[in-house]
Amino acid sequence: MLNDRNDSRETAFASFLITAGLVGLMASLALSIEKIEKLQNPRGVLSCDVSVLVQCSANLDSPQGAVFGFPNPYLGLVGFALVLCVGVAVLATPGFARWFWVAFHVGVTGAVVFVVWLISQSIYVLGTLCPWCMVVWVTTIPLFLTVTGRHLRRGVYGARAKKVGESAWPWLPLVAIVSLAIVAVLAQLRLNVLASIL
Repeated sequence: MLNDRNDSRETAFASFLITAGLVGLMASLALSIEKIEKLQNPRGVLSCDVSVLVQCSANLDSPQGAVFGFPNPYLGLVGFALVLCVGVAVLATPGFARWFWVAFHVGVTGAVVFVVWLISQSIYVLGTLCPWCMVVWVTTIPLFLTVTGRHLRRGVYGARAKKVGESAWPWLPLVAIVSLAIVAVLAQLRLNVLASIL
């Protein structure tokens, strides 16, 4: 078992997980409600349909909106609820086994890979920006970076990786900001978002 005592770093990590879990859960719930409303009234306008460029309908109605045969927001409801639960558990327990953290990291890595694919589909295939989807993007990318950095510096992957984690940790907020800025630039270059707003 790793030495995961609730020091200030673990408390901050737990708080981040709880916040990310809550934000992602709210966005997933909002998208799930919008999907149900769309099914009940296919010709209706959703509250997140702001313009031709900024809308949920195109994303929710597309094949990309139900990759596994059910609406993607349902994955968010489960996934972000798990993130929230892990955050609460970190505050409540002295530590978890290494396999738990590796499994959690695999799940978060799968989530960020899926989100990056959805970003590419939204920008380059569907040509729309879904407001609630963007909240999920802005939550998932920093979540992945934080979990990765935390696992490295806490020694989940060994002493050598721990040194890398300690060195990289202070830079993770900047990496998160740059990652999100790259998404914004790609959206602007492809969709000319600013022109539609101004």
